[in-house]
Amino acid sequence: MAAISKIATGNGHGENSPYFDGWKAYEANPFHPIDRPDGVIQMGLAENQLSFDFIEKWLMDHPEASLCTAEGLDKFKETALFQDYHGLPEFRQAVAKFMGKVRGDRVKFDPNRIVMSGGATGAHEMLAFCLADPGEAFLVPTPYYPGFDRDLRWRTGVELVLVVCESANDFMITIDALEAAYEKAQEANLRVKGLLITNPSNPLGTFMDKETLKNIVRFINQKNIHLISDEIYAATVFMEPEFVSMSEIIEQVECNRDLIHIVYSLSKDMGFPGFRVGIVYSYNDTVTNCARKMSSFGLVSSQTQHLIASMLSDDEFVDNFVSDSKERLFKRHKYFTWSLAQVGIGSLKSNAGLFIWMDLRKLLKEKTLEAEMELWRVIINDVKLNVSPGSSFHCNEPGWFRVCFANMDDNTMEVALSRIRNFMVKKKETMVPPRNKLWRRTSLKLSLSRRMDDFVMSPSILSPQSPLPQSPLVRART
Repeated sequence: MAAISKIATGNGHGENSPYFDGWKAYEANPFHPIDRPDGVIQMGLAENQLSFDFIEKWLMDHPEASLCTAEGLDKFKETALFQDYHGLPEFRQAVAKFMGKVRGDRVKFDPNRIVMSGGATGAHEMLAFCLADPGEAFLVPTPYYPGFDRDLRWRTGVELVLVVCESANDFMITIDALEAAYEKAQEANLRVKGLLITNPSNPLGTFMDKETLKNIVRFINQKNIHLISDEIYAATVFMEPEFVSMSEIIEQVECNRDLIHIVYSLSKDMGFPGFRVGIVYSYNDTVTNCARKMSSFGLVSSQTQHLIASMLSDDEFVDNFVSDSKERLFKRHKYFTWSLAQVGIGSLKSNAGLFIWMDLRKLLKEKTLEAEMELWRVIINDVKLNVSPGSSFHCNEPGWFRVCFANMDDNTMEVALSRIRNFMVKKKETMVPPRNKLWRRTSLKLSLSRRMDDFVMSPSILSPQSPLPQSPLVRART
């Protein structure tokens, strides 16, 4: 048999990570309320499914937006024919306007700098190809999305150097941590070409304040390295303060704009991961031109562009959708974190994203990666929840787990929370002297029941459409 390439036979995709192993466990035995009530519940997928009814209503009211309807037929031929890699003008205009909208219209984006790609995955790889040669490196603060190991390294040959962030300061990025990582790269004879930040953060569910962002810009400017700001969760910020984009910061800090590049997507903010709409927005003309040519390998279909352009050009829909989505995320996050707190589970304080950074350090037998993996296997195999261990995000402190809360309906969430409660009751029983076990178990159940009544007030409270108090961010805008 003839030999095949090293890329084909290597492990650059990173599929052997616990992050993907959890997905495999779910796919082998997926939860279904009737057919598989004991199946694994998917809490490892960062999807926003809380506002689909809003989108479905818009589609019903605008059948002409789809080329597969009688109303959209007159646009079928011109859209189905060849499109070059620049993208439909109306698509680029609508996306640029939407990017400004979700950043509070405090900054404008030039449609001529919108470069499309096959999701944020394609956007990141495209930038890696444009900014670095094989063997050169990017700095990446931890914890970070496991897919970056695939997106930036697999086919490009680029190396990633970890910027170690710690829970002692809520995993904030500091200049000391950046300098330490830069020096480590130099000691390893790696040429650093850029810094990648995720803002808002996946997996932390937090975003950076202005001073941190300004310090980051000063750092990359001093080192003369590129900055990639992944902002695909920009519209998921559901509590004050408001999100601050790198596009705003460069208006306030003197820097070389040729070093600044933004990655965006509609996968998280709109809940459209299947549409594969990724965006590279670079302030560097050469990078923009090169990325546009490279986008030939991962274009967004013209049918999708047509639909997205129609939807995002509807100002009333966009305003209502963004506000409604934030409100629903706020309610789900509030109830989910409250429910975990009732059984003694904490999490990093967060106000963005589709997940929480759950703290299970006190449940570890010892503070080691092995102990974290042992606990994770119990959660996957016995509790039957696919949550992602912190080590798969390169977190250097064992015991943290990312848990997604927006990719399921209310009933599935309640089943998941019930499993967590039962797991914690059993855990507490093993930690309490025998004569106190009955009292502790009864007390815990009574406490949960009483507090749930206080919180819920009515059966409708679990629904995203329920009349809970508004998110502070949404309330400030209305």
